[in-house]
Order: sequence, then C-alpha cells, then structure tokens
Amino acid sequence: MQYMFLIYTDPQVAAAAPEAEMNATMAAYFAFDSEVRQKGIHVSGEGLHPPSAATTVRQEGGKLVTTDGPFAETKEFLGGYYILDCKDLDEAVEWAGKIPGVKYGSIEVRPVMVYTQE
Repeated sequence: MQYMFLIYTDPQVAAAAPEAEMNATMAAYFAFDSEVRQKGIHVSGEGLHPPSAATTVRQEGGKLVTTDGPFAETKEFLGGYYILDCKDLDEAVEWAGKIPGVKYGSIEVRPVMVYTQE
C-alpha cells in the first residue's frame, strides 16, 4: 500500500539550527532517499519552497481568486513529502521515524487512495 509522508517543519527551530547541523540534516535526507530507493519502496518525494512562495487558489462566485501564501496560519509548514510503498501502517510509521525532518517538526502519514478507471 502506498503511504504519503507529509513533512511538517517548524521554521523557527530549523532557522535556529547551526549550519553544520543543517548540512548534516541534508546529508541524512540524501541517505534516507538512497535507502528507500535501494529498498524499492520509493514512489515519489520532493522538498517544497517555503509558504511565502505559495499561491492559494479558490473559486468565488464562479471566478478563480488567488491569494499569496498558504490558506491557514500555522506554527509548522509543509516542507516536503515522500510517497513510499509499504506493506502496512506499522512499516510506514517505522519509515516516518527515519525521515530527518522529524527532528524539526512532525511527519503525517496517510494512506494514498488509488483510483482506477475501467
């Protein structure tokens, strides 16, 4: 089953980390990425630009309206994601604990709904 791992980061915690720690974190991300690829469970994954680069799109009165930034004000922001093919939730939780961003925020694990058209 595919699971999405949403990586939420507290920007204040990450900003306060020394450069050497951030470099080590990036190295840990590269190692994690390599490991899930070698295990054959990697489906997808990318980092995201900060919320200041986001555009929120809504429909109001039949017209599209755009707003700079994210819709909700939160302490943590979505910094990236992975989609991994795990045998069950227990395995997914184990992988979530290995994502380096867990030190700076949280990892939300959700099953992916796979739709088929016939």
